[in-house]
Amino acid sequence: MINRFAPRRQCPSRLFRRLGGLFFCALLLAFGCARPVTPPPPRPTPPPPVVEKPSFEPLSTAQALERARQMHASTQGLSSWRDLEPGLKSSLAYVSGKPAGAYAVERPGLKLTWGAMRQTLQDLLAALPYLDDDPALLAQLFAWFPLEQNTLVTGYYEPFLEASLEPDPAYPYAIYGHPNDLLKADLGEFHPRWKGQKLYYRMVKNGIKPYYSRSDIDFNGALKSKGVEIAYVKDRVDLYFLQIQGSGRLILPDGSVTHVLYADQNGRERHMLGSTLIRRGYMTRSEASMPRIRSFVQQNPKLTKELLSEDMSYVFFRLADNGPFGSMGKILTPMSSLAVDRSQVPLGAALAMSVPLPAPKSGGPTRLSGLMMAQDTGGAIVGNHVDLFCGSGAYAEFVSGRMKNPGQLHILVSRRAMGLLPAVQPGQQPDSALPAQDPPCNSQDSGRGNGQGDGQGGNGQNGGAQ
Repeated sequence: MINRFAPRRQCPSRLFRRLGGLFFCALLLAFGCARPVTPPPPRPTPPPPVVEKPSFEPLSTAQALERARQMHASTQGLSSWRDLEPGLKSSLAYVSGKPAGAYAVERPGLKLTWGAMRQTLQDLLAALPYLDDDPALLAQLFAWFPLEQNTLVTGYYEPFLEASLEPDPAYPYAIYGHPNDLLKADLGEFHPRWKGQKLYYRMVKNGIKPYYSRSDIDFNGALKSKGVEIAYVKDRVDLYFLQIQGSGRLILPDGSVTHVLYADQNGRERHMLGSTLIRRGYMTRSEASMPRIRSFVQQNPKLTKELLSEDMSYVFFRLADNGPFGSMGKILTPMSSLAVDRSQVPLGAALAMSVPLPAPKSGGPTRLSGLMMAQDTGGAIVGNHVDLFCGSGAYAEFVSGRMKNPGQLHILVSRRAMGLLPAVQPGQQPDSALPAQDPPCNSQDSGRGNGQGDGQGGNGQNGGAQ
């Protein structure tokens, strides 16, 4: 008999279902009360890859032909491309003294050894006799590696100064030679991070001090008792511009002429006069040409000491029978030698350059399209900037004082040096070794550029022309 009042036994499956439901509700409550999880922050965008400049990529032969056909020796004051032979031989002598297997250029797109540069200069010298008839050969025999677009081209020159080698009241301003107490230390010997840097100093009782500044020398007589005067000039502003240019010619009372060349510097901070006038609001950057700067100082003599003293740098000179010499120790060629930043362009390199030229009212070319030689350097010539040596005389002064233009420059590398051409056989003309795919060019298609952008030009305060 079944007892209806006895407790019922629950089915195990039903019990598990109830327990599962309770557990599920507990989970819902737990997750419903929990704070939302914050997603991790996105990963930062990686920086763009650093592209080392200049990064070289050669022109096609067609592009190079287009530029080469516009070149003409007359645009750089030459009667023939053969006039470049002495300068190119000077570059060849310099390059030949370097280890052939060492890199002269090691940049993205161009790794060029000194041996390849030597081959390039030899091939360029061999091609010179044929370029007057057909400058387009430059595109066939050489690869053209462009520098950065719109490279700044400025100019420097050899000024003429009326001078005396003896003290004379008519020549009150001294040109100083290298002082005996000017000392120099190579900081790279103390730590690799300072490689290439130099310290200029003088000894004092308690140690060392920076060498005398322009104010100390020109306005406080710091060198008057040291007997290092080598000449005397009439005008203080002319003397300042001689230091900017780095070399010049002295016209002596008897009419004779002697060269005065860069010897050393004091290593102090440089504040170019043109930059000072711009910063003080006396003229705009576009107005700052060498004639304008010179005229302002001459018309405001009470400001001369204050303005010149801001430029603490000072250049010392030596007398010579010839010059001027570039950083390679070779004589520079007017309108053909360039001062370069050797971290961008190696000394000894051959280049093609096209740049607008200032033209005087008397006439002259309005564009230079010719062959250049990297033969000089200058502390103001940094990065995407070259300085054209314009020579001496009125025309050189006019061009260099107004030259501040963007130019197109290409480093030339012999295709034979790059392994693209077979060796030229003795007695064989250069164009007879050209690859078959390069068509011959018709000679009748051949067509016929201030330091730091402050209107002064020159690179003398930085070890340029010597």
